[in-house]
Amino acid sequence: MLIRSLLLWIAQNKTVRRMIEFYGMHTKDSFARRFVAAKTLQETIPILLDLYQQGFKITLDILGERVTNREEAVCAADHYVYALDALAKKKLTPQLSIKLSQLGIDVDPALCEKNVERVLKRARRYQTFARLDMESSQYTARTLDTYYSLRRKGYNNFEVTTQAYLHRSKDDLTRHLKNKSRVRLCKGAYLEPASIAFSKKSDVNKNFFHLMLRLLRQGNHPAIATHDENLINAAKAYARAHNISHKNFEFEMLYGIRRDLADRLVKEGYTVRLYVPFGKEWYSYFVRRLLERPANAWFVVKNLFVEKFSMKRSEPGEVQTAR
Repeated sequence: MLIRSLLLWIAQNKTVRRMIEFYGMHTKDSFARRFVAAKTLQETIPILLDLYQQGFKITLDILGERVTNREEAVCAADHYVYALDALAKKKLTPQLSIKLSQLGIDVDPALCEKNVERVLKRARRYQTFARLDMESSQYTARTLDTYYSLRRKGYNNFEVTTQAYLHRSKDDLTRHLKNKSRVRLCKGAYLEPASIAFSKKSDVNKNFFHLMLRLLRQGNHPAIATHDENLINAAKAYARAHNISHKNFEFEMLYGIRRDLADRLVKEGYTVRLYVPFGKEWYSYFVRRLLERPANAWFVVKNLFVEKFSMKRSEPGEVQTAR
């Protein structure tokens, strides 16, 4: 309860937000960079190259959401297209993670679909995939409408996300399997009412387990997105027992979380895709990582004061790195 209260205080306090935004990313060792790769694509590229060399696949997320006008939505699509072009020059073709609220679904659904289509066309040029991220429940139906509209237009180089904490996900998955959709299964990271989502962690885990087994049996190269070692071990055991090849599915994990487990899975021969976020609009993503794992709150509070103390001790014009 104390940790929960601390998280809500971090999320809602304007002064704390300003401090986190100022200190969180100002050097390469700042505390927010545990979860967010960098602010710019140029800074992110060396990180991607290093991760590829270590045997990981990548999903790249340009952070940002809930734009409020057409210009912002078009600009967001431009950033994705630019990123694909720039990465291709470096021989990098990661998957892209796309949020529809970032591409204008709240402004104009038709504009949003056109923006997604632009990104998918460019991704297809480089023979790579995109993924429609699933945001809070107010976007679930609209995201699926957009997904299937684009599928009917012939786009098949993208996948959709299913959140295990939503009651509706069982039926959504049935539809996806029938249409041979590529599916990423995650638990879900937004606060939702009990009327539409499981409120107990044990119930979310149970639903995730059942959806995961269906995907392993019937799915089109599903992505099992979790850091829960029990669920990962269950997936591995089920695949072995039913002669499901490592090549038929992959695990996905967030950049900066359970890297020890990710390294181990790669060494065991599994495909592991790291979700690597970057961009100036990193605060909302960062707070969701705290809400997912409350122990991270202590890490942030401790480092916030370390960073502030370190900056005060710096000479004018000099930035010291917190250790």
